[in-house]
Amino acid sequence: MKAVILAAGVSRRLYPHTYNIPKCLLDVAGRPIIHYQLEALENLGIDDIIMVTGYHREILMDHVISNFPRLNFTFLINHHYFETNTAYSLYIAREQLRSDSQVLMNADVVYPIELLRQIVNSSFENVLAVDVKPCGREEVKVIEGGGDKIVDIGKDLIEAQCLGEFIGVAKLSHSFTSMLAKSLAQLITAGGKNDYFEAGIQPLLSKVDVHFENVSKFPCLEIDFVEDLESARDIFSKN
Repeated sequence: MKAVILAAGVSRRLYPHTYNIPKCLLDVAGRPIIHYQLEALENLGIDDIIMVTGYHREILMDHVISNFPRLNFTFLINHHYFETNTAYSLYIAREQLRSDSQVLMNADVVYPIELLRQIVNSSFENVLAVDVKPCGREEVKVIEGGGDKIVDIGKDLIEAQCLGEFIGVAKLSHSFTSMLAKSLAQLITAGGKNDYFEAGIQPLLSKVDVHFENVSKFPCLEIDFVEDLESARDIFSKN
């Protein structure tokens, strides 16, 4: 099993904090955001890391190489990070994605190692980490179809019908990553460069069982706005 981390974004909504640094290197309770993820992966024995970079990529690449010398990094570059989204970043990594089973994650989410351990050790082959809660418009949401299966995913779902928020952490089987690579290629060809990668997962839900693990017992926060950064610093300084 390998890991794919998407870390190309500009993070304009966090200006001025991200003028001179990628979002995933912002400090949360004494550690950069990306350290929470890389330390968890290293602890769980996942050493091969594919990282899609873009904005301030040299800073990020130098940082992770120097701080995590035991991990094997493959860096891919999204040169169009200003005008594309995570679907395009993952499309860039499609050959590496389909090469193995994968832990897939966004680089801007803070969580403890126990959350990632629950996903990696899940009995389900294809599983998404879901924070079961009422959601608003901004979150990527999921709808459950029974049996812990996900039947729909996206930002534009009817909020009252949703189970909770997909927090951007998934474990995907080798067969599923091959299907996802093809789905992403179709999405990008159709003009979906500015979509989230979940738009590549959505059409596969009727073909393959994709389950969820409820991770709401863990502190977890996606950092999109300054308010998120402040909340994460408060929560994780207490934990």
